Amino acid sequence: MTDIAQMQEQRLSALRQTASGAPKLPSNPFFGVGPITDATTDEVDSRLRRIAFDAWIEKTYRKFDDRGNDIGGFTTAEISRSMHRGYPADKILTDMMRAIHRYFGFPKTNRMAVGLGGGHSGFTVCIQHLMNANDADQRVYVDTPRPESDPSKAAGFFRQSWATQLIEMQRFAEKGCESRIHFAASEGVIPTAAELSSLGVSIFVGVGHETTGANAYTSAEIHELLNWLDGDPANRHAVFDATSMLGAMPWEPELVSAVMAKCCLFMPFQKAIGGVSGYFVASFTPHALALIEKNQQNPAWAIPRQLKIAPPIDPRQPFSAKRSVDAGPFFDPAEDRMLGGVINTYSALAFAETTFGLLQSEARVGSVVELNRRSAGNRAVIDEWVKSHPLLSLTVTDAERRGAAVTLLKVEDDGITDAGIHARIIARSKQLLGYEGVTHPNGEYEPGRDAARYVNAFPGTPGDYRAWVGGIREPEDVVALLENLQYAYLRAKIVVLEEELAKNGVTFEAPAKADGAVRKDDPNRAYTVLIADLVGLRFGADGEPDYSEIKAYIEEKGGSFHLGPLSDRESLEKGRIHFFYQPNLSTEAEILPQTDKGQYDALIAAATFITKSSVFPLGGVRIGAGTGNMGSASWGGGNGEGGTAALMNTPGINSRATAQMALKAILKVVPDLPVDRLHRMVAGGDFDTGRQLKDFPTAKLEGRKLAVLGYGNIGREVAKLAKAFGMKVAIYAREHHKRWIEAEGFDYAASPVEAASGADVLSVHIGLGRLDASTGTYSNAGTVNAKVLGAMKDGAVLVNYDRGEVVDAGALDVALASGKIAHAAIDADLFRDAATGTLSGPMLPYLPLEERHKGKLELLPHAAADTDHPSRVTGAKQAVDQIFDVIRFKSVVNLKGDLPEGYVSGGARTPAGIGRVTKQVVAEAGGKAKLLEELRQASEKIAAITGALSAVSDQDHRGRIVERYTSLLVESADRQRALLEQLGLYGPAEG
Repeated sequence: MTDIAQMQEQRLSALRQTASGAPKLPSNPFFGVGPITDATTDEVDSRLRRIAFDAWIEKTYRKFDDRGNDIGGFTTAEISRSMHRGYPADKILTDMMRAIHRYFGFPKTNRMAVGLGGGHSGFTVCIQHLMNANDADQRVYVDTPRPESDPSKAAGFFRQSWATQLIEMQRFAEKGCESRIHFAASEGVIPTAAELSSLGVSIFVGVGHETTGANAYTSAEIHELLNWLDGDPANRHAVFDATSMLGAMPWEPELVSAVMAKCCLFMPFQKAIGGVSGYFVASFTPHALALIEKNQQNPAWAIPRQLKIAPPIDPRQPFSAKRSVDAGPFFDPAEDRMLGGVINTYSALAFAETTFGLLQSEARVGSVVELNRRSAGNRAVIDEWVKSHPLLSLTVTDAERRGAAVTLLKVEDDGITDAGIHARIIARSKQLLGYEGVTHPNGEYEPGRDAARYVNAFPGTPGDYRAWVGGIREPEDVVALLENLQYAYLRAKIVVLEEELAKNGVTFEAPAKADGAVRKDDPNRAYTVLIADLVGLRFGADGEPDYSEIKAYIEEKGGSFHLGPLSDRESLEKGRIHFFYQPNLSTEAEILPQTDKGQYDALIAAATFITKSSVFPLGGVRIGAGTGNMGSASWGGGNGEGGTAALMNTPGINSRATAQMALKAILKVVPDLPVDRLHRMVAGGDFDTGRQLKDFPTAKLEGRKLAVLGYGNIGREVAKLAKAFGMKVAIYAREHHKRWIEAEGFDYAASPVEAASGADVLSVHIGLGRLDASTGTYSNAGTVNAKVLGAMKDGAVLVNYDRGEVVDAGALDVALASGKIAHAAIDADLFRDAATGTLSGPMLPYLPLEERHKGKLELLPHAAADTDHPSRVTGAKQAVDQIFDVIRFKSVVNLKGDLPEGYVSGGARTPAGIGRVTKQVVAEAGGKAKLLEELRQASEKIAAITGALSAVSDQDHRGRIVERYTSLLVESADRQRALLEQLGLYGPAEG
C-alpha cells in the first residue's frame, strides 16, 4: 500500500468509527481457557477464590487419629509438602475423578483413567493403548488430513505433531504398516457408517474439531458414527480429543448422552479447569478396556511408564510383567473407588483445585446440560453479532459445524490489501487487547485495554483471532469481546497507517492534553457570593474575629474578597467570583433587602437563618451538616428539594469538635467524683486521704453503656471516643447501617428505646429529619420521649448536642424530677431580638427546666459545633471550593436534596476519617503507592497468621505459631489500623 491519499482516507475512516470511544470491557480478560474455568472476574475475585479454596481444603479433608476421631483439617501447606500417596492424596484423587465423572454425565459402565503428560502427548498415549501394530487387520481412521500434506497446513504444527507420532509408531514397529491409518481429506468430517465399514475401520479418532477448536460435528455426523459403533460394538471404537467438546456439545441431550456412553473421551484438565499442567483424564468404554487388556498381552511398542494406564497385576513386578486394566489407575464409578493410583504425581493440590473449580462452576452455571445449552447460545450470539458487523467474519462458514466452545474470526477489510500490513495491524491489535498498548508515531500512547488475552490463532490456522467462548461465559461478555476485537483492530489500523504515512513524510501533531475539567462559567460576567456568617472564630490583633485565612484562600483561587455588601455590580471585574463578607447579618429584616432580587448568585452561611424569599440563583453552602436554616426557595428550602439551585453542606467538618464537646459534657458528671468540692477541701487543708477517701466512691466510664441515636458523622465520632474509654456502645440508626455499625464493634439497636435500654448515658445525633410542609414539623422532633428516657438506668445522663427539638422537653422535665435523669446537657439555638429583647429558638422550652432543676442542667447556645476555629476555617474553605465548582464547572459537591437541571454531581467530600468512605477516597488511596504497599504487607501478615491459627488444630503446632508470631501479629494489626485511618479507609462505605 503506497497510495498516500488512500491511506489517509482509511485512517480517517478508522478514526470516525472509533470516535465514540472504547467499548465496555469483558468481566474477565482471559479468553484462552476452556469451557470450564474458575471464571473469576478480576484480581480481587481471584484472590478471594484462593482463600475460599484454602477454607474448602480445611473443611473437606480432615485428619483422624488412630481411633477415628476428627482432630482437625488438613491445610494446603500440609498437603503440598507431604507425599502424594496414601491419605488424603488418594481421597483427593478419587474425589476429582468422581466429580468429573458425575458432572459430565459419563455412564457408570465407563471407567475413567488418569495419567501424566500434556494434551498432545497424552492424547497420543490414549490412542496408542487402543492401536496395535501386531494386529494386521486393525484399521484406524483419523478425521484430519495426513501430517505434512498441503491440506494439513491449516491445522498448524500442534495438531500435526501427535498424528505424526501415530504414523511413526506404525512405521518403526516390527509388524507395523502406516497404510493402516486412514486420514481425512479435510478437517473434522466424520464419514458415514457405510464408508467407515467399507474401509474396515475399527478405531475412529476424532480430533478435527480440535484443530482450530472452532469446528463442531453435526448431529447427522454423530448419528452416523453411533450407527457405525452399534454395528459391532465389541470391535469398533471411537476416541475423541474432547478438550473443547465437554460442556460445549451443541446437540440434543439424548445424543450427548449417547456420545458419553459409547465413545472414549480424552480431557487435558490442566487446560480445561486450570490445575497444574501435566495430567489428563480419559474415559473408556468396557469394550475399549477389553481391547487395551488384549493389547497389553501382546504389545507392539513400549509406552512411557508415567503415561501407562495399565500397570502390572502384581505391584511387586516390573512394568514388563503381565498387566491388567483392572489394576488401574482407573476410577470405577460402579464401585465408587480408584482401582489404582498415579505414581509420584506431585499433583494432589492440582487435583483438589480441579474438584473445587468444577464445583464452583456447577454452582454458578448449573448442570452440564445447562452448560451445553449456554455454549450453543453463545454460538448463536456470535452468529448474530457478526451478521451486523461486516468487519469480522467467521472462519467456519457452515453454521452447524461452527464450534460452541471456540470462535475463530478473520478480518474482512477491503481497504487493506497488503498481507504484511494486515499482519502488523493484527499484531498491534493484540497489544491493545492485552496490556502492552500501542504508541503512535507522534508519541501518543494508547494503553492496553486488558480486554482479551490469548486470542492468538494457532500457527497455520486460518483467521486472525481465536478465543474460548463456551457456556462458562455470560453472553454479554462474549459481545464485549467482539466489540473489543473490532475496536482494537481499528485503533491498531490507525497506528500502522500512520507509520506507513510517516515513511512518506506525513506527520501528525500530538493532541493537546486537557489540563482539567472544562470551564462552564461566563468570562464576561462577574459572579457574586454572600458570606453571611463568621469564617474565623479566633480574634485578631484588632480584637475582632479573624477572617484573613479565608480572604487569602479566596484570592489564591483567583477570587476577590470584599468587606461589606454589594453596591455596584457593574464595576466588578468580569470573569471573577466576588465574595462579600457580612458576618453580622442576623434577622430577616437585615437579610431580605439584599437578597430578594437575586443580588448574590450564591450563599455561604453557618447558623444564620436564611429566609424563603431570599434568592440565590446558583446555590448555597451551609458550613456544617444540617441545612434546616437554609430556607431559600431557590433550592427548595432546608430539604433542598424542588428548587432550581443547588443546596450543599460541609458534613464532617465540625464533627470531631462537636463529639469532643459532647464527651466533655459527659466527663463533667461521669465519673461522678465531686472534683470541685475535693479541690476546695484539699486547698484548705481540710482532707485526710487515709480516713476520708472512702466517703467519695465513684465508678469509671469503662463498662458503662452509652446509647447513641444516629450514625452520622458526629454520632460515629462520639461512639469512637466512648469506645476508647472502654464504654459499651449501642447505636440506633436505620437498618441499612447495621452491617457497618457491627463491623466497627458497636451494638446495633433497631429503635431508640432499644438503644436506651439500660443505658448510663444517651447522646443524640439524629438531626431534625425531613420537614413536613403541611404541619411545619420535622420528622425527628420529640424522638427522645418518655419511653426512651424511661428505658435508661436510674440516674442516667442525657446529652443533646444535636437540635433542641429532638428531645421532648416535657418528658425531660418529668425524668429530671423523678431522678431517672440525673443530669442533662443541652446545646440549642437561642436568638434575642436586639430591639425588643424577645427570645426565640429551640432552647426556649428548656429555660423553665433550669429554674426547676437547679444544678441538673447545663445549657449552651448551640456552641459545641460552632466555636472551634480550625473547624470553622476548614469548613469555610471547603464551602469556597464548592462555590467555585458550582459556578465554574456546574459540579455540585455534597449535594443536599435534588440535583438541579444542567448540573453534575461531584460526589461527597469529607475530612479524612470522617463520614463514609467513598469510592473517590479508595481511588485516592490506590494512588498512594508507598502507604498502600505498607497496608498490603501488614494485611497479608495478619491474614497469614490468623489463617494459620484458624486452620491448625494441633495444640502444640498452634502453640509454636503463637510463640513465633504473636509480636508480628500485634505489630501488623496496629500498623494496619493506623494505615487504614491514614488512608481514610476506616468506617462505613457509601451506598
